[in-house]
Order: sequence, then structure tokens, then C-alpha cells
Amino acid sequence: MMNNVKGTVDYYGVEQAQRSRMIRRMEELFALYDYEEVETAILNEKELLTAKYSGGDEIVQEMYTLSDRGQRELGLRYDLTVPFAKLTAAEAGLPMPFRRYEFGKVFRDGPVKRGRLREFTQCDVDAVGIAGPEAEAELLLLAARVYEQLGIPVVLRWNNRRFLAEWLIAAGIAEDLSLTVMLTLDKIAKIGRDAVRAELLEKGVTPTAADTVLAAITDDLQDKESSVAFERLCTACNIGDMPGAREVRSLLSLLDSVGLSSICRFDPSLSRGLSFYTGTVYEAFDASGSYTSSLGGGGRYDAIIGQLAGNPDIQYRAVGFSFGLEPMMEIVRERLAPIETAPVIVVPIGSTIADAMRVTEAIRSCGIRTKLSPAGRKVGKALASAASAGSRFAVLIGEDEAQSDTVQLKDMAARTEERLAVEEAIYRMEQVLL
Repeated sequence: MMNNVKGTVDYYGVEQAQRSRMIRRMEELFALYDYEEVETAILNEKELLTAKYSGGDEIVQEMYTLSDRGQRELGLRYDLTVPFAKLTAAEAGLPMPFRRYEFGKVFRDGPVKRGRLREFTQCDVDAVGIAGPEAEAELLLLAARVYEQLGIPVVLRWNNRRFLAEWLIAAGIAEDLSLTVMLTLDKIAKIGRDAVRAELLEKGVTPTAADTVLAAITDDLQDKESSVAFERLCTACNIGDMPGAREVRSLLSLLDSVGLSSICRFDPSLSRGLSFYTGTVYEAFDASGSYTSSLGGGGRYDAIIGQLAGNPDIQYRAVGFSFGLEPMMEIVRERLAPIETAPVIVVPIGSTIADAMRVTEAIRSCGIRTKLSPAGRKVGKALASAASAGSRFAVLIGEDEAQSDTVQLKDMAARTEERLAVEEAIYRMEQVLL
């Protein structure tokens, strides 16, 4: 009864402080890029979460479902994109383009491993109402800035599902198999070429087409020049003027212009598992290779909002990026600076707790983080604890100090102690700490 449900974690102490600090850094960057905060519902209609252009069969199988007292079929959200699409579809008056970010818990009943839980915090940034590649480029710029600020060197792999479908058909894949083939190719880094080939054959792909596709992808994955890799595919299948190919070429040019070509790598095997993506898709990976799972990803999903609004023929241009907080924490945990402790501790001596609380609040009102030692605690233990935590000042208040509105101010770094009026003691601390 006292154990956590499998795949869930309680965060406290240093761990929670580090998570909060990382979130604050990300929020500052999102605001810098003019994204506004949104909060969507955790509990949703099952019909919404399983609708066409929602998560797809694989993700729906991992969805937590339940029913309420009215016997309505409900589900816990498995991502933040579908609830946001619902919000956008329902709120016709949203100003366009609309940029948002959201931190929130999501739930998936899937395998549990390092950096992957069943209840986890996701962070999404999305832009609705921008049709051109500048939306994707801006999100990739923002993602690169976030990972850089957190000290995580990354490679941002990207592809275009429209182009991928064009290329697969030209390479001999039947059109009705293109979507399922994309999902299989997406596993090549995880299960290897031979396993991917076997799965393609099981799905009805001819051996010749499977070998053609895998040979081209293997060559392109080894080529670090994205434009060269892309043009080779176009030339081999004569699809350079197809709509998807033109989209890839436009984004390639833009990424080069804004200085992202060094960390953005074109990857023709990438498609991402969610079925609602309609164009560009991308995924972030640790550049050092020490952590192999994805650190985040996203893409363009122009069809889902219109579908939910009951107007499937109307496209709401939308693109997003989702940051994986748990896998990112796995990498940055050891790199973050120690959590700041209270630089001041107030220690009541005898029956002076009320006076100590009053002085503590006076110090805090000046913007100085201050800890109040519990009444009755031995002074030596309180000072030893403060010293080990790295506190700079200790403020001691005994009966004499309480009666004269003074304190004993102990500078633990300079190893000095003197009796001062409360206002003077606070002024001295301000000169050092603020």
C-alpha cells in the first residue's frame, strides 16, 4: 500500500528543486520568444483521445481509460497536443498566429525504463496559424536555445512525412502501405536494419523495394551534409519537384540561413509514431550518445484541429515541439549547480520564538531567503546544521536581545559575532547578500 504505482515517482528535496529550476529557465526562454502559458484538462472524453488524427493505434493502446458516475467513457491525456487542438478548435476567437507553451502531467501505460515513466511531465510549445517553414525553424531555434541553456549538446534530427510518402511510393512501396512502413523505418536505430527488413517483408513489402529503401536510408544516415543526403534521394527517384520535396528544400535553406545546419540533421528514416503529423517532424537526441532515448520532438499537424472542429476540409496550420522533462533531467542532474540554501538562519534561545519569528519576517521582507530554527533546538546543533548547509549568517535571539530589540549577528564566513540593533543587522546582511 505504501509503494508507488509502477512508473510513478514522488519528487522532493534537491530533486524537486532542480526540476523547478529547470522549468523556470525554460519558461523564461518561452516568454522571450513570445509564447504564452496555457493549461489544458487532464481528463478528456475517450472519443476525443481516440479520434482520427489523434494519437494513433499504438498510443491509444497505452491510454488510461475510466468512466464517471454518468457512465461516460473518459481517458487521461497521453500528450498535450490533442487537448490543445481541442482548445483551439473550440475557441474560434483566438488571435492568430497563436503561440503557447504548457507544462503538465501526461499518462501512458507503456514500458518503464530510465527516463521513461507512466506518469510524467511534458512540456509543449506550439504555434497555430503559420503555414510557412518559419514556424518549424523558430521552434527548432527555441529548442536549440533550451538545450544549450541547460547544458545538453543535442542533434536535432528531422524529416518531412509528405516527402517520405512521396519517396517511398517512388521507391516501390504500395501507397496503402506507406504509413505502416514509415512506422517501421522509424525503428531502425532501435532494432537495427535486419529486424526492420524482416518487419517490412511481414507487412507485404517486396524484397526489392525493402532493399532499395534500406540501402538509401543507410547511405543518408552516414552523410552529415543534410542537403547532399536529401538531393541524393530526390535524384534517385526523380521526385525533386514534388510538394514534400519542395517543403524540405525550403526548410533546409532556412535552417542554413539562421545558423542551425550544424545541429539539424536530415534523417529520411524519421517519421515519429503519432499519426497526426502531416509534414515536418523532428526529434532531439543527446549528441554525446551517452543517452540514447529521445529528449523531445514534434512536428507539423495541420489536419487535427479542423477534424476536431467538424471542418476536416479546413486546415489550421499548426506546428509544435514537446520537451521530455524526465529524460532531460537524467542528463542535467549531475551538471546543475548545487541548490541554493538559505543564507540566513534565525535561532531562538529560550522563550523567544515570537521575537525570532518577527525578526525572521523583517529579514524576509527585504528579499533575503531566511530559515527559522525550531524552538527548543540546541544552539550548537542549529549552527552546525547551518554551517554544513552553507549559510552565511546566523541571527541569535535570547531573552536579553528580545528585551532590547537587538540580535547577535554571527558572520559564519568571517567568524565574527557582534550585538546589533535589528535594523543594523539587516542592513549589514543586505550589503553582503543583495
